[in-house]
Amino acid sequence: MRIPRIYTEQNLQANAAFELGPGPSAHIAKALRMRTGDSLILFNGEGGEYKASIVALEKKFVQIRTQEHNPAELESPLQLALGIAISRGDRMDWIVQKATELGVVSITPLMTQRTEVKLKGDRAEKKHAHWRQIIISACEQCGRNRLPELNNLMDLNSWLPSVKAQRKFVLHHRNTSAQKLEQQPASVAILVGPEGGLSEQEIDQAGNQGFEALTLGPRVLRTETAPLAALAILQSRWGDMSLDD
Repeated sequence: MRIPRIYTEQNLQANAAFELGPGPSAHIAKALRMRTGDSLILFNGEGGEYKASIVALEKKFVQIRTQEHNPAELESPLQLALGIAISRGDRMDWIVQKATELGVVSITPLMTQRTEVKLKGDRAEKKHAHWRQIIISACEQCGRNRLPELNNLMDLNSWLPSVKAQRKFVLHHRNTSAQKLEQQPASVAILVGPEGGLSEQEIDQAGNQGFEALTLGPRVLRTETAPLAALAILQSRWGDMSLDD
């Protein structure tokens, strides 16, 4: 049986007993329906994880005792940053979840000329909290002990000059030039537009900031498919998903 992995913002140390916060406690008691004596794994995003067991449990109260610290990490040697125009429905949720599983180190939601979703004020804050919880759940599921950074919603014009990656790509299905991926970078940034794509002006702006046009084959991929395909390709080429021995 798979041991549940639980994220907490609390400080962790080996061989310590303490009460978990309300969020993790409710998840353990209500959603997972765990019991006293059950085992779990705790991590707080600072590196590694801790084996633990439940000492006492009520509906809103869970006390645990940690065991040894396991310094294991599943982070890719390739630092991948994703800038993605926000999209409608649950597409953005899907992208955030799968990008986390594919090893990105940062996600920046973007507003572009053709972005149809408008987020401001409280609504933007609620979405940010919602996406962060998706990141936490994805890390709990996939085994990552470090959470990708979720940046606040930015305008594309502000994000482009802030990107410091060694190589930068803008997904552009109308581009016909061949991309060369031989050079091994330590960091890569990917820009993906909304459902209607980036405008020619925005693609030119990206090019002026050092972004190379990247085409993923002859088919036009949906906005929730394209970034995940690109991330998988780059992890396979330069990261930790290589098929080579």
